[in-house]
Amino acid sequence: MASPIRIISSMATKQVLADLVAQYQQGSGQLVSVESVGGVDAAKRVQAGEAFDAVILASNAIEQLTEAGRVVAGSRVDLVRSGVAIAVRAGAPRPDIASEEAVRQAVLAAPSLSYSTGPSGVALAKLFERWGIAEQIRDRIVQAPPGVPVGSLVAKGEVALGFQQLSELMHLEGIAVLGPLPPEIQIITAFSAGLAATSTQPEAVRAMLAFMASPAADEPKRRNGMEPA
Repeated sequence: MASPIRIISSMATKQVLADLVAQYQQGSGQLVSVESVGGVDAAKRVQAGEAFDAVILASNAIEQLTEAGRVVAGSRVDLVRSGVAIAVRAGAPRPDIASEEAVRQAVLAAPSLSYSTGPSGVALAKLFERWGIAEQIRDRIVQAPPGVPVGSLVAKGEVALGFQQLSELMHLEGIAVLGPLPPEIQIITAFSAGLAATSTQPEAVRAMLAFMASPAADEPKRRNGMEPA
């Protein structure tokens, strides 16, 4: 019996990978285990040499790990494109987010807000700086620790306005997803997979990644709030 393929991924792709892995295991008989953690922590563990078969993170992180020799050069497979949505606690007033100015006003009016430590959080911080409100709202920002969903802080009432990948918000209870960021300020993160340099079963990994990038994987991606890459 072949050993399970061991994947490490960021939290943003946790649910879509669960669906894709279930589908792949059923069709191939190949066992796959996925560990989803904060993307920053995942990259650090791969960088430190921890053994995995495949790594699924934001595309720029995969590129950095490839340059460091932790992901096999030429093995990158682009999987999904993921946008950011906004959520409030279930039952709370729902601010208008239909335009860039509406989102800016919602941010200014929020007593507290949160975003992730991942690429979308970095981009949001830059957006707030461009709007000229970064200093004004600095004390109201509650940074979600790596691996902790922003939506969970919203659901518990710890923050009023939460920004995170739609894929991470849409399955959580206790929150209301207002919708995606409007197109003019939408933040798209591409997530890719790569063959880990520590893998002892590269052909099995390549076969799995080929399935994950195939049209057969499109429906689970869309069902989880993402678009095929």
